[in-house]
Amino acid sequence: MAVHSSSKNTMKENKMKTEQTPPKNIDEYIAGFPKDVQVILQKVRMTIREAVPQAGETIKYQMPTYTLNGNLITFGAYKKHIGIYPAPEGDAQFNAELSAYKAEKSTVRFPLDKPIPYDLISKIVKYRLKDHLERAAAKAKKKY
Repeated sequence: MAVHSSSKNTMKENKMKTEQTPPKNIDEYIAGFPKDVQVILQKVRMTIREAVPQAGETIKYQMPTYTLNGNLITFGAYKKHIGIYPAPEGDAQFNAELSAYKAEKSTVRFPLDKPIPYDLISKIVKYRLKDHLERAAAKAKKKY
């Protein structure tokens, strides 16, 4: 069976994409995107760092993840949006603020064709930190 050169190129492109090595750190992750998206990702990163400076930075599931006694918050860039995981379940006012961005369960999506609400990202991270620490304390209390 003859394979057309365009088919060979497509197969080669697909093969190359699947063989890409995962990023070793957040700098490598961000560097893998176009410059305009890199700027947004750096701002998201700095927003998270400012909200929770004590958290560690790592890559989990090939996405930037912040940890503090376990996974705290993860973000990722996609073709049309920036995703934040997990989405907090907060009070009615907070849920109303997030409603324009909520997607599937535990996902918040910020479209790349609209201004990114960094102040809201900061609120999400701080809310997640509070919730995360409360759960950790409750879990520790059960052990004793």
